[in-house]
Amino acid sequence: MVDTMTSYRLIASNMTRSLARVSQEPLVERETAYYLENIEKVKSIDDFMADDRLYRYAMKAYGLEDMAYAKAFIRKVLTEGVKDSDSMANTLVDKRYKEFATAFNFVELGDKTTASTEAKQGVVDKYTRQTLEEEAGEQNEGVRLALYFQRKAPKLTNAYEILGDKALLQVVQTALGIPASVSQANIDRQAAMIEDRLDIASLSDPEELSKFLTRFTAMYEINNPSAGSASSIASLLLGGTSSVGISTDILTTLQSFKLGGR
Repeated sequence: MVDTMTSYRLIASNMTRSLARVSQEPLVERETAYYLENIEKVKSIDDFMADDRLYRYAMKAYGLEDMAYAKAFIRKVLTEGVKDSDSMANTLVDKRYKEFATAFNFVELGDKTTASTEAKQGVVDKYTRQTLEEEAGEQNEGVRLALYFQRKAPKLTNAYEILGDKALLQVVQTALGIPASVSQANIDRQAAMIEDRLDIASLSDPEELSKFLTRFTAMYEINNPSAGSASSIASLLLGGTSSVGISTDILTTLQSFKLGGR
């Protein structure tokens, strides 16, 4: 079984190819074709909510598939839009709703909403990436988390954004060795702990982000060992020798990694 670090690197090293592969899967091709053929026919929130196939495609694209059943809630998000700072989308901690309401901004764009590039190819690109992450997670949850973090991390500005997203928080806690039980502590103390140990701004640098995710995937592997690989990574981090296949560049990266990306 391929370990978490290697699996992640195989996908991330050529993301264009990985996404192209997913886009050519029969189900993805079929759903994407339906979406592109029909989305411009949608002229209002009512139209959007009425076509369950289009609606669910868009919800999945923004990682909101699990909330697709809550149509009254999503309708309120869309109806209030994003212009008013007090709108639901702007006040929710989960920023995915604001992103969704921005792409489908019927409040400001009206019947022109679905003609935008963001509502068409932008949604398709997000759907493909979301599908890639989900499929990776079916084989190894650590790989899904790493891919998700890779996508979200460059836009992070503070620790509260991490604390408000369970997946991001799991990656950071795992990489920095912070026990999950710390989540019971005061939110400000948690934020201070993360910001003291992680230079969040550095995650916008692809090299630093890659370095951080190398640390995460190694630590995830120790906690959730794949067959035949845990001993090699444990030896690596604890100063032993390794005879199991981890490339020299990964060894060098881990050995030079400073906790928290600093």
